[in-house]
Amino acid sequence: MISTRRLLSLALAAPLAFSLAACSEEADGATESEVIAPIAAPDGTEWGETVTVSDADGYILGNPDAPLKLVEYASHTCGACASFAATGKPGLKEYIDTGVVSFEQRNLVRDPIDLAIATLVRCGDEANMQILSDQAWENLEETFASVQQNADTYEAAGDLPIDQRFIQIAQAAGLVDFFAARGLSADQQRQCLSDTDTIERIANNSAEQADELGINATPTFLLNDRKLDVNGWDALEPVLQRAGARQE
Repeated sequence: MISTRRLLSLALAAPLAFSLAACSEEADGATESEVIAPIAAPDGTEWGETVTVSDADGYILGNPDAPLKLVEYASHTCGACASFAATGKPGLKEYIDTGVVSFEQRNLVRDPIDLAIATLVRCGDEANMQILSDQAWENLEETFASVQQNADTYEAAGDLPIDQRFIQIAQAAGLVDFFAARGLSADQQRQCLSDTDTIERIANNSAEQADELGINATPTFLLNDRKLDVNGWDALEPVLQRAGARQE
């Protein structure tokens, strides 16, 4: 199990290395299924704006009872995850809007900066979690640059108690100003980043689920609990279509 202390002990260069993530190992091998008819959202709601938290502590966008449940294990310091957020999410939303596909984002925490961001995107309304995640991925290069510019501050965080450690990591990575500009006040961020129970829960859930499911790369996608051999939208969309998420 990866502890918060272990996460912090990783080298400063580690987040850059994680940008080169491998895809998962299992092949798709799915046969083509019949088309699944769209499922209407409850009156006054839209599936594309419906967010629930799963038993696995992931954030589900869309119909929580969708027949096709897509899960992504992602790291906030993963360049391939950032690429999927930019190139895959717009197309995926069209499937989510039909109620046939739901999309659940779960953490595979790889380093202390990742854990700080994972904590901050949960710091506020549940509906904003995936929105803030996508914005943080857009800012990934700037985050890396801030860490390199503030290397001494980042490394010194290792000597602090956990309830102070991730506040300093966020400051070194330029995250406090970034999230403040998106509606999370500095005081709200400090409160979340000093919540050791939440930080440890995110890290421990990540480690336990990775061990249980054999997940060691990001992004890794699961469809109805089956691991897929895809790591980008061009390969993922045909899998969803073969599973029945298409209109004819």
